[in-house]
Amino acid sequence: MADVARREAPLCSEQFGSGTARGCRAAADGTLQWEAWGKRWWGFSGAFTAKPGERDGDGGVAPGTASPPLSRLLAVFLPQGFPDSVSPDYLPYQLWDSVQAFASSLSGSLATHAVLLGIGVGNAKASVSAATATWLVKGELVANQPVLPNRSKMDCNAKQWRLFADILNDVAMFLEIVAPIFPLCFTVTVCISNLAKCIVGVAGGATRAALTMHQARRNNMADVSAKDGSQETLVGLAGLLVSLLMLPLVSDRPSLSLCCFFFLTALHIYANYRAVRALVIETLNEGRLWLVLKHFLQTQEVLGPTAANRMEPLWTGFWPSLFLSLGAPLHRLTSSVLELQQLVEGHREPYLLRWDQPRNQVQVVLSPMAGPETILRAATHGLLLGALRGDGPLPEELDKLRNRVRAGPEKESWVIVRDMHHVLDKLFPKFLKGLQDAGWRTEKHQLEVDEWRATWLPCPEKKVL
Repeated sequence: MADVARREAPLCSEQFGSGTARGCRAAADGTLQWEAWGKRWWGFSGAFTAKPGERDGDGGVAPGTASPPLSRLLAVFLPQGFPDSVSPDYLPYQLWDSVQAFASSLSGSLATHAVLLGIGVGNAKASVSAATATWLVKGELVANQPVLPNRSKMDCNAKQWRLFADILNDVAMFLEIVAPIFPLCFTVTVCISNLAKCIVGVAGGATRAALTMHQARRNNMADVSAKDGSQETLVGLAGLLVSLLMLPLVSDRPSLSLCCFFFLTALHIYANYRAVRALVIETLNEGRLWLVLKHFLQTQEVLGPTAANRMEPLWTGFWPSLFLSLGAPLHRLTSSVLELQQLVEGHREPYLLRWDQPRNQVQVVLSPMAGPETILRAATHGLLLGALRGDGPLPEELDKLRNRVRAGPEKESWVIVRDMHHVLDKLFPKFLKGLQDAGWRTEKHQLEVDEWRATWLPCPEKKVL
């Protein structure tokens, strides 16, 4: 019996990605006999025997549930190793992203048709020079894209900026649709539309890179980006075919064209919202950190990435009411030795923090030694100070500090900052462990941090008499 069991036991096994593993045993003639994909030795009589240099019955491609032709087709549009090589939210995001791209392609066809009519295509009385000048101005604006502000937070708030870019793109196409209705303002309207599209190009490209970095889980950003391009090509081709059928039906009916545009715009915005809402980013930005921290203060439990991303605001709350500046320059925070001593006193961590109560601003000076966890603690420090001005429930230690803030003078903010360090010494390790246990990636973050760094001498300890 032992010999029979030894012969039936697989000599080795293999699997492709997250697919089902298959085993291999020795055949009577000394060759290797592999079980079929998804099969087991028991109840199977058609095992395939692999000889040296011979491909298996599936052509050497480890199949899942798809046939080899379908597997090859999916390999063109899905990253290598899918689904394990990408984030869990990859598929729902890409599906809704394809829907929005299809709707945007059709809307763009209607907008291009309107612009060409406004330029004078098909009108024998139209001036060729005027049409040329308008088109040249349009092209010059596209070639010279505007630069967005330095503190645009595109990496930190990629989801919000992605949604903003797509909505702005719809506004730009609407301007192109209505431009022919106002011939005297046609050129100005088209130029404003293309200026908006330039901003869309900058914001859309930047956020796409950030989301690709989030989705790529095996250092495969190039592969994920390439497959995204393949999906866009397929969707663009489908949009082109439908546009060729749609345009002859609406070209002579402005009201029908406008109705189609509004329907496609509504579909575009809805699909974008669903795509962005499907994203589950496991790194903390300021908004997600505040949501998790507020829930932790109320329940002593840490929200997981899925719950926090679902609660993260997309339409409103783009920037929190508390102004938190990480990596602020030291020369802006202090102008005297006394202020510097007050700033340093009680700060044992490699950062200094100043709280301006009237303006509700927290500025943090970072040391060159400050790593991701230190920056996360500094951001938590600042957000807790902002919470002292609110009315929500707080733990006992923080509630005492809030009562002192309400009763004491605003000029003693540095004392509250110093005492908050003692609260954080007990609170933050528990909070950090909760973040890690809940699935958050604390070894990196998406908090906006400026490039200023500073060094300072520690404050001398006061002698107790």
